[in-house]
Amino acid sequence: MNQIIVPTQPDTAIAIVPSARARRFILEAEAPSTRRAYMTDINTFTTWCTARGVSPMPAAPETVANFIADSAEQGLRPSTIGRRVAAIRYLHRLADEETPTRSELVSKTLKGIRREMGGAPDRKAAATADIVERMIDTCDDSLKGLRDRAILALGFAGAFRRSELVALRVEDLSRTDDGYRVLIRKSKTDQEGQGQTIAIPRGNRLRPGPAIEAWMAAAGIESGSLFRRVRRGGKVGAQPLRPAAVAEIVKERCLLINEDPAQFSGHSLRSGFLTSAARAGATIFKMRDVSRHKSLETLNAYVRDADLFRNHAGSAFL
Repeated sequence: MNQIIVPTQPDTAIAIVPSARARRFILEAEAPSTRRAYMTDINTFTTWCTARGVSPMPAAPETVANFIADSAEQGLRPSTIGRRVAAIRYLHRLADEETPTRSELVSKTLKGIRREMGGAPDRKAAATADIVERMIDTCDDSLKGLRDRAILALGFAGAFRRSELVALRVEDLSRTDDGYRVLIRKSKTDQEGQGQTIAIPRGNRLRPGPAIEAWMAAAGIESGSLFRRVRRGGKVGAQPLRPAAVAEIVKERCLLINEDPAQFSGHSLRSGFLTSAARAGATIFKMRDVSRHKSLETLNAYVRDADLFRNHAGSAFL
């Protein structure tokens, strides 16, 4: 029977035997970035188990509890430990084994870690409209400058995840009198690739529409990947940028406007749009039209942050 081998250490690979029909779909069940993170965590877990002479799969609840407790003592963040638990759960489900992470022992250990260490995520700063405008002002009319301007303006205007932004193709953009209709073929919340379309106004301030057009005209791009690497000598490549390149561009432009690059990431464009929209009084539903969040509670957090001082209960007497 065909097997899927989960790569761990050279001498400790784990063979998983799925049903014949399921085998070719299993690895597509999660996003590529999630699978890569899970494989790293599985490697770490397997190495840890091997060093202690215990089985990584199927793993006993006591093994998982001790592993995450040890991870906490090493100073890992609760969010990273939580991902390790998810990876172990993923591994056991692939093998159709009983999932040890469902144990009360594991859940209580994880809860205790979060309570002691704090479970708040390490959030990067939001690149709000004012910040993005300053970043765009640093972009000259060179090919790289035009590309970076288009990435910043469009990435912000569409509240794009960095993977979505670099995956865009010219064929995904439909020009209208008011701007562009942009098809997002696949995303974190649309793993089946049904596609979602959002509106990108031409804009009066950040002007994402003209920024896209200027980049495409200068680069001579008529089809294929929208955002590409600009090589030395001004040659534009054919392959799309890496998702990490979006973060690099954001950090580079932050440095030029005297903002701390360490505080920003590729996600800062997405969170910056939502923060700016909330401050401008946009409804949560109009925000979701752009961001495509499935959870209204996640979006509501941006609204709460924007409204912290608005109509404050103590404003009349403090």
